[in-house]
Amino acid sequence: MPTYQQKQKHVQHRFLSSKKVLQQHTVRKSKSVKNKEAQPTEVMAEPAYTVPAFRERSTEENQEYRRAAAFLGRELHELQYQLNQIKVATHAQVENIALTREVEKRMSVKKQTPEMMDKAPDFLVNLRSHTIWEKSTVKLFCTVQGKPAPIVQWYKGEKVVNPLDIPGKYKIENKYGVHALIISRCTVGDTALYSAVATNPHGKATSKATVTVKRMSATGDLSWLPGSVPITPTHASKLDVTLLDKFGVTFGAEGETCKLVCTLNVVPDLPNLPPEVMWFKDDTLLAPCKWLEMAVSGSAASLTFPHLNKDDEGLYTLRIWTKDGTAEHSAYLFVRDAVPNVAGSPGAPMDVKATDVNKDYVLVTWKPPNITTEAAIKGYFVDRREVGSSDWKQCNDSPVNVCKYPVHGLKVGHSYHFRVRAVNSSGISRPSRRSDGVTTLDVTESKIEVIKIEGKYDIVIRQDDLEGYVTLPGPPIELHASEINKSYIVLSWKPPKPCGCAPLWYLIEKVLGDSSHWERVNPSVQLHSPRYPVFGLEDGKRYRFRVTAVNKHGSSDASEPLDFIQKMNLHGTEKAVGVPSAPGRVVASRNTKTSAFVQWDPPKHPNNLMGYYIDASVVGSKTWTPCNHRPFKHTRFVVHGLVQGETYVFRVQAVNTYGLSDESQESDPLFIDAALSAPSVPYGISLLNCDGSSMTIGWKQPKNTGGTKITAYYVDKREAESLKWSEVNPTPTKERIYKVENLTTGKYYEFKVQAGNLAGVGVPSEPSRPFLCEAWMMALPGPVYDFKFSEVRDNSLVVQWKAPLYTGQSAVTSYYLERAKKGSSEFVAVNEEPINHRFMKVTGLEKGERYVFRVRAVNAEGIGMASDISQSVVAKALTGMKEIECGVDAETGDVFLSFEACEISQTSKFVWSKSYKEITQSERVTISTQGRQSKLTFTNPDEMDLGIYSVAVTDTDRVSSSHTLTEEDMKKMLELSYNIKNPVVPLKTVLNYEILEKGHVRFWLQAQKMSSAVSYRFIVNDKAVTSGEGTKISHDVSTGVIQMTVDHFTKANEGTYTVQLTDGKAKAQTSLVLVGDVFKAALKEAEFQRKEHIRKQGPHFSEYLSFYVADDCTVMLTCKLANVKKETAFHWYKEEEEIVLDVAPNVMSGSCTLPIPMFSRKDQGIYKATLSDDRGKDTSVYEIFGKVFEDIINAIAQVSGSSMQDLVLQCTPEGIRLQCYMKYYTEEMKTHWFHKESKIASSEKMRIGGTAEMAWMQICEPTDREKGQYTIEIQDATKSYSRSFDLSGQAYTDAYAEFQRLKAAAFAEKNRGRVVGGLPDVVTIMEKKSLSLTCTVWGDPSPEVTWFKNEQEVVSDAHNKITFEGGRFASLTINTVTVEDSGKYSINVRNKYGGEFVEITVSVYKQGEDIPEPKLGQMSKPKATPPPASMKSPTPTPPPSIKSPTPTPPPSVKSPTPSPAPKSPTPPRSAKSPTPPRFVKSPTPPRK
Repeated sequence: MPTYQQKQKHVQHRFLSSKKVLQQHTVRKSKSVKNKEAQPTEVMAEPAYTVPAFRERSTEENQEYRRAAAFLGRELHELQYQLNQIKVATHAQVENIALTREVEKRMSVKKQTPEMMDKAPDFLVNLRSHTIWEKSTVKLFCTVQGKPAPIVQWYKGEKVVNPLDIPGKYKIENKYGVHALIISRCTVGDTALYSAVATNPHGKATSKATVTVKRMSATGDLSWLPGSVPITPTHASKLDVTLLDKFGVTFGAEGETCKLVCTLNVVPDLPNLPPEVMWFKDDTLLAPCKWLEMAVSGSAASLTFPHLNKDDEGLYTLRIWTKDGTAEHSAYLFVRDAVPNVAGSPGAPMDVKATDVNKDYVLVTWKPPNITTEAAIKGYFVDRREVGSSDWKQCNDSPVNVCKYPVHGLKVGHSYHFRVRAVNSSGISRPSRRSDGVTTLDVTESKIEVIKIEGKYDIVIRQDDLEGYVTLPGPPIELHASEINKSYIVLSWKPPKPCGCAPLWYLIEKVLGDSSHWERVNPSVQLHSPRYPVFGLEDGKRYRFRVTAVNKHGSSDASEPLDFIQKMNLHGTEKAVGVPSAPGRVVASRNTKTSAFVQWDPPKHPNNLMGYYIDASVVGSKTWTPCNHRPFKHTRFVVHGLVQGETYVFRVQAVNTYGLSDESQESDPLFIDAALSAPSVPYGISLLNCDGSSMTIGWKQPKNTGGTKITAYYVDKREAESLKWSEVNPTPTKERIYKVENLTTGKYYEFKVQAGNLAGVGVPSEPSRPFLCEAWMMALPGPVYDFKFSEVRDNSLVVQWKAPLYTGQSAVTSYYLERAKKGSSEFVAVNEEPINHRFMKVTGLEKGERYVFRVRAVNAEGIGMASDISQSVVAKALTGMKEIECGVDAETGDVFLSFEACEISQTSKFVWSKSYKEITQSERVTISTQGRQSKLTFTNPDEMDLGIYSVAVTDTDRVSSSHTLTEEDMKKMLELSYNIKNPVVPLKTVLNYEILEKGHVRFWLQAQKMSSAVSYRFIVNDKAVTSGEGTKISHDVSTGVIQMTVDHFTKANEGTYTVQLTDGKAKAQTSLVLVGDVFKAALKEAEFQRKEHIRKQGPHFSEYLSFYVADDCTVMLTCKLANVKKETAFHWYKEEEEIVLDVAPNVMSGSCTLPIPMFSRKDQGIYKATLSDDRGKDTSVYEIFGKVFEDIINAIAQVSGSSMQDLVLQCTPEGIRLQCYMKYYTEEMKTHWFHKESKIASSEKMRIGGTAEMAWMQICEPTDREKGQYTIEIQDATKSYSRSFDLSGQAYTDAYAEFQRLKAAAFAEKNRGRVVGGLPDVVTIMEKKSLSLTCTVWGDPSPEVTWFKNEQEVVSDAHNKITFEGGRFASLTINTVTVEDSGKYSINVRNKYGGEFVEITVSVYKQGEDIPEPKLGQMSKPKATPPPASMKSPTPTPPPSIKSPTPTPPPSVKSPTPSPAPKSPTPPRSAKSPTPPRFVKSPTPPRK
């Protein structure tokens, strides 16, 4: 490495190390602050604060108290200032010392990570911002590292820098790992934010810098560009940052996307200098990765989780550097399990990590999931995959029951990810999040030793050099069991010394007990790491192990055997291992309205504790819900997401590698509500009335009541010119209005108020403005007071107030209400006309806006003064808010109004009002409350009960609702109430009947519900019917069914059926008239079912005959049989004629099938199947005519149409044929041929036909008019199938030429010369007799005849006489045959179209010799001969340019035996006629 790179790397390493130490030091520094902030709820465990008793001081004591307080305040201020200066100086010195020591300590530690390990890009030297003059050149450079080497891309703003865009402007360099961007002759337009983005397969990193180009003005001053960065750098820590809207406790589920956002106020807000933001999870500094995305600007900082996982659960802290230190905010993120793939399966494990990395061995650890309602976990499966691959492979065949697993058999130098799945009796969980990638490397001791001499020189010694020429390794040393559990034992050892100067691998042997027979453990695995997990050991057995080292030169001696060891029994008596013991006592206390503070004692036997799981259950539900989904390390936890007003109990489980402990004992029940505290200050003190000696004041309730009802207010007063306050009411008042007496007319007075509750007395309010004590004499009314808001929704709310105490010279008659948005002074009238009641519903509000209100009272004299502005209220409904429901009690028939509160406190009460006047005692209604629900029940509802009813829940955040009870609603409810109080048994189904299997008839009805005390009776034709012979009556309370079954249904059962039933007070009656045609249909069905039952007592058809078409288009008639035995006979018939199959039907198979191959119209008829034995007979008939026949043809067409192949061309002597092959074709199928768009009908010109395997259409004597596209279409019942062929262009030309050739060949074949008959194949004759060979020949024109003997032409003479009469009869007569006449004779018959020759074997024997047996081989066939070369065919042959797929023979074929005379036209026997025989196919491609 070059020297400058070494220096650069060294400096950068010091810089990074110092920066990391500073960050960690800052983290530790903030931990104490954070712990204090994160655990404020510990105070809740302390006893509640008791309100002290206040005593009165005398005037002298008050003066002395004020004097001493003023003096001590000044002294205390000076002392605090000095102590603070000393504290700041000391703290800075201590921090500097600690920071220096930490840096020195870190610099001395040698980096242990192998240099070859894959890693994401990281900038060693970041880009640096530059401010330069115009027309200068600037060079931006950075140094980046990563494995594999990253690719760096340069950006100007958001645009990629391309040197080719402006040649000579930009130059990009990359030398020795230093990346540089050179910008030449910079202009003002080059001012921008430049960035270098480094990318490799493991991630990307970005470094940014600003380039500012300045222009010299005429005066020499600098002219700053708009938006440019000043030369003087501003560090992020110099910014004043305030956190505004902070993220709260967040809930999510695995797989979802979540975002934590905190809005900021940054001063100054510089676009190129965002605040320095750090995110922490459980005090661990976070960095952007695949699972985390960070963003920061001048207005917000955000942390995004693209794919939530339980690994992400924890306490997240946002820390921002400010000029005064840091600003922080923390909140917890809860991540619940995703919906399981299999119901009841456990949640996914989490925190999967790979440790103890060796060459081919890795130890994978994880944390178990929490289980509440799921079955216990039986074990885990570990999966692995190589980095860059998407294929996961399971590592263990059977589940491992501890939260760690040694994975072996890995490849050296490869990178891997791991994941884990949990298993229980219901199934397998979703996989965990994959682990970080790890690379299998040799992490054993280095073989290089460095010795320094006087700090200057290094002597490097290799271990191999010290070993010399030793080739065999020594035995491994320090063999021991590094881990023992129920599933496996991990053996560990150190490599041998010497190692033999070659790569090593190891062999492991084991022996059982005291045996001396050592057995190989890893016979098929070549082990390279000094670790190995041994599986498959028997429980309770003791084993010994030893290890042998092997290299290419040989093996070492075995190591020292290990002492006896055996697998650990986690369920044995040893308590030092296994799951932890249960945690101790659990204590729960209040925290907020939706959270509780839970703390517990740690378990007595932690056993390497990982953390705790906390569960919660609503009292009485017996259902436990997990509060956290990732083990929590501490013994106190704030449980969020609880429901206010519910009572919970909590329990805790401890977690370690072996699983979950037993549950702790349940905590005491805790009612969820906010923790008690003293109330905040009252505010808005106003003067309501004054008579000259007394003043009546009012005030607004504190914004924070402290979690309980305010029970006391204390009022103090003083004259405006005085500093002395005096108590007004030693006895507290509960109202927010108080009359202060014994005042002096004409003086100004100030007041302040304190509020108190069970937790104590709060801070006094600010003094009111001075009020003049002067009697009110105005004619107009005074201000209203005590605003109250209820029924707050997203766009409406209800405002209530109290009448003014001072009414003026006349009574108050009405009111005007005004509203305004908070912060605005523009009030808008809500009601144009005055209202005479002190409440009003305000609508048309904007959701989320804050509003304030004021009211003016009106009397006969006019409109009075405006009230003080009310407290602000947000137009937004509470989450889960419900409305009042109006209904009728299903049991009693009472009319009621019901309301369920969305939140409630322990001291809450439901206050019902009519027209917003509280209902206290009334004979017209009764009020009952249970838990969150309150019900107002009307005693005798009528018109007097109509109106507006409202309910409010005290000690809550305005939980309230209202309902207007109208006359129409009352009428409906009274009608329903009457029906309930005078009940009728509700019937789900009236009286009905159905025919049962044996011909029985069931009469039945069904009530919606009925009790066990129900009574009923059946009445038939005015006569009551009871259960007896032939009639059964019963009922089922659970289903509400009442039924009567008549066994034998006859004509006597015609009539009217009635059921009367009584259930308590409820009654019902239902009837069924069964006469006339309805009765006849029922009787017919009953008789049919009775016969069916009798039929089914013997062998019978469970399914009658039907058909289906097999894949090969065979029609199958099938039926299903029932109640058969081996002796049962089965027969097939068609038209009463039995069909005998090759294989007899097997009745025991349950079905029989009759195949009808190649189905066509001839197969129509009546088919019958019979089934019989000694128990009876059954018959099934199937008529294949009409619609059935058509359905079968359509089914065949569907199979055949689907199998249609492409149309192919076949040429014949008659014309051109188009063929379509398919599985089966019959003319009964709906088949149509089309030429272009016209349908083709069969004719002499266009012939249509087919065979069993194809359909064809032939064009006879084709002309150019027949060119074009041809289509065949086959239709079934629903769709059509078609294939097309384009007979035009070259395809038509080739086909037409082939047709002409075949036509000529056929003509020649028809008219050529040939032997019609008369010649034998073999002739045997005695010598000296005459032999006559005579045959009939034919040809047009008349052929020529030539005789040959042994391929030599026979000339007619006295011995051989040749005759040819009438052009038809040819003969060869041999007179007085001799032995020399024996031989092979042949006749050649030919004309201009060709001919043939026939061979005859003549055998002559002497007199007295035995007649030789003729050799009867295969009779020779006539051989066709070509026409003479001089003859011309009447039909021209195709031109030689047209090629046929069928090769034609050459024009001349040489005989293997040359003829003696060239004049003989007889060709040799092997020669064939150029005319193709009849079986030769056309050039059309054959069927596929």
